[in-house]
Amino acid sequence: MTQAPGQRPAPRSARRPRARRWRATAVATGALLAALIAEPLPPAGAVADHTPHKDPHTAAATYTNPVTAGVVDTFPDPSILRGKDGYWYAYGTQNPVFQSSGEDGEHILPILRSADMVHWTYAGDVFTPQTEPAWENGSRLWAPDIRYTDGHYNLFYAVSAQNTFAVATAPTPTGPWTDQGAVLPSPSGCPTNNIDEAQFTDQGGTPYMYWGSYDTLCVAQMNGDRTRTVGAVTQVARGRRMEGAFVVRRGDFYYLFYSDAGCCDGAYSGYQVKVGRATSPTGPFTDAQGVDLMELTSKGSVVAGANGNRWIGPGHNAIQTDLSGQDWLVYHAIPSDDPDLKPASGGTLKLSRRPMLIDRLDWIDGWPVLRAGAGPSDTPQTAPVASWTAGGTFNDGSLSGWHTAGAHAAPWTLATGQDTGPYAVHTGGASTPAFLVTDGRAPADLRAEADLRVTSTGGRAGLVVDYRNPSNYVVAWLDHDRNALVTDVVEDGRSAGEQSTPLPGGFQWEAWRNVAVEIRGTRMTTEVSADRLGDAVATQTRDLPASAARAGAVGTAALGGETAADNVGAAALYTPVTTRVPEPRPGALLPAYSDDFDTATVPGTTADSPWTWVRGPASGVAVTGSALSWPTQGAELYTNTNTASVLTRPAPSGDYTVETKIEFAPAKSNQQAGIALYENDDRYFKLAHSVLPLNNGGGALLNVTEFGKEGERPTTTPPTAVAYAPMFGGPTADTMWMRLRYHADTVHNESEVTASTSRDGRSWVSSGTWTLPRQGPLRIALFSMNTAGAVAQFDYVHTYGG
Repeated sequence: MTQAPGQRPAPRSARRPRARRWRATAVATGALLAALIAEPLPPAGAVADHTPHKDPHTAAATYTNPVTAGVVDTFPDPSILRGKDGYWYAYGTQNPVFQSSGEDGEHILPILRSADMVHWTYAGDVFTPQTEPAWENGSRLWAPDIRYTDGHYNLFYAVSAQNTFAVATAPTPTGPWTDQGAVLPSPSGCPTNNIDEAQFTDQGGTPYMYWGSYDTLCVAQMNGDRTRTVGAVTQVARGRRMEGAFVVRRGDFYYLFYSDAGCCDGAYSGYQVKVGRATSPTGPFTDAQGVDLMELTSKGSVVAGANGNRWIGPGHNAIQTDLSGQDWLVYHAIPSDDPDLKPASGGTLKLSRRPMLIDRLDWIDGWPVLRAGAGPSDTPQTAPVASWTAGGTFNDGSLSGWHTAGAHAAPWTLATGQDTGPYAVHTGGASTPAFLVTDGRAPADLRAEADLRVTSTGGRAGLVVDYRNPSNYVVAWLDHDRNALVTDVVEDGRSAGEQSTPLPGGFQWEAWRNVAVEIRGTRMTTEVSADRLGDAVATQTRDLPASAARAGAVGTAALGGETAADNVGAAALYTPVTTRVPEPRPGALLPAYSDDFDTATVPGTTADSPWTWVRGPASGVAVTGSALSWPTQGAELYTNTNTASVLTRPAPSGDYTVETKIEFAPAKSNQQAGIALYENDDRYFKLAHSVLPLNNGGGALLNVTEFGKEGERPTTTPPTAVAYAPMFGGPTADTMWMRLRYHADTVHNESEVTASTSRDGRSWVSSGTWTLPRQGPLRIALFSMNTAGAVAQFDYVHTYGG
């Protein structure tokens, strides 16, 4: 059977090689590390040194992607968290990250550190060739996911050749790491490649694990220490090359982020970030079009896709929140001007260059989207808020800028932890709140947070906001005796009424917990989480009296038993973006480049027809009922196999949009039909309704919107004469509307083509943008091919200006 373009996934050796470990054959010299590391950091496996030093949190006004430029050459599949020392840490897939500095080998799960999410330094590796667990048998290690769990860090990572993923634990974000073995049983219970894992903890404390790749995503509960999955496995999503799950909870919904299409094919990587949401962590998840992620079709709700600038294949994301409460998508993408790393490990390892990017994640009408829909950025952008208006990390080893207040039996002092560095301690005994608050004030609309710990029974540790004096403040307590999050508003010494939200059973009070408060107007939202990663175990909302929603100091409070606090501060609350960037609309209809197929003559068969055939007319093609009827051919249009008929006509000069309405109900694998912008058999952009097999799907077939490009690939060694790759767009239907929007990028001498589809002719889903260097003219084209047995009916072809 002839296979359809898009059916051929890149072999695993080309995507993420599964061969034996290619060990680093060169080690960075001291001079190299000195140049790479602006601030001394521990080597791989070492314990972090928390000698008191200056608080690092100074604001960066702007940044330009990639944020890892000049630090590492590549950093795929990034995961990120804010450590208890106040720094952000990022973890990446095993890759040759210092190739440009002369290294030929790879670093095993490299670590970066930053004070602001913009300026990063190399902080070592999770494993070295000597410390990697022996049971992994030299497998390459991918896709790390980092979490803070009950006083230590859990790093989950895929063990490629073993078709599983494992967990290592450490007392600090940089190690030393202790192997805890494979997380999954064997068999796993999920019909997929068992990689690309991400942990999530639900309200009430139940932990889950999501994982999967090529083409199914699954979820299962975890044991209490989050080292093994337990119980039933639930499939939550299916789609062509789905992988890279990451889940957060926001409001009443759980959001499942994932990527599809090809992650690692250089300039032909069709990777995108998409999302579905559900009211349960086990689904069902649906996209914004209401399509269940388990349906056998491609999905909409694109969060981040290629937009025609230098970034190709944006995907495999994590999410991080800055100090103002603004969310950021953390992801990798491939630079179009330098998409491929040099062959490494003696020339046997060939990988795409995938540096780390960050961009603002907006939530509009209940759905997340990158930069209001503008996509990945390649120009200077406003940086994350990484410094507080009031507050600090105590990392300078003093209480300068803070003062105490309230009647209490013991003073506030500083202690030092292996993970945290210096932090504030109150040894207990206070029968009324003992405050440690900032000298400066934070604004009324704010995000405040603190890492809190209660180390004895009968204690309360609090985050205090809107503080004026011991008789006027707002507080969020972690109450040990009540095992609850308790908030209170105190005015003129009188409580407005405590509000209590239970904390999970078995809550580990000895571990640090992040308490975050956001106040917008008079609405106050409080969350308790382990590590600020969108999976709070307790959330509470309440309305404040208008008189209490005011500018004031921020700080911590202690009541009863011994408590501790770190990373206490507040910043002005972010201003949400509420309107998407408008999609370009087609201009006026261009009748000279349009056809309603309202004559009985087959296009391209008369001398006066604007249409011409490549290898045609196709057998069985006819005009019936004001539609072009075209049976699918058992023929191909894919790299070096070019046997299918193509019906073409000239396209207008300048920018334009071409649209068709197609009725197509394929029933066999590899049947496809659609519209293209065609230069020749080896250079085109193609938008198709295609049928492709579901990997590991037991014969199940997927109907997909396949947006592909074919052209030369000169960056490979040796140059590839012709290559093809798809993106996957919105959901399909028997009747679909398809659009290709053409833009001539004269600055870069490129053709930019953006695809979109609709199931009703009104609501459109974009499939991203492909580019090719401009050479010859593109022509409007139709096709119906690959496997015989279906019929495509084209109702019209309309071309619009602009």
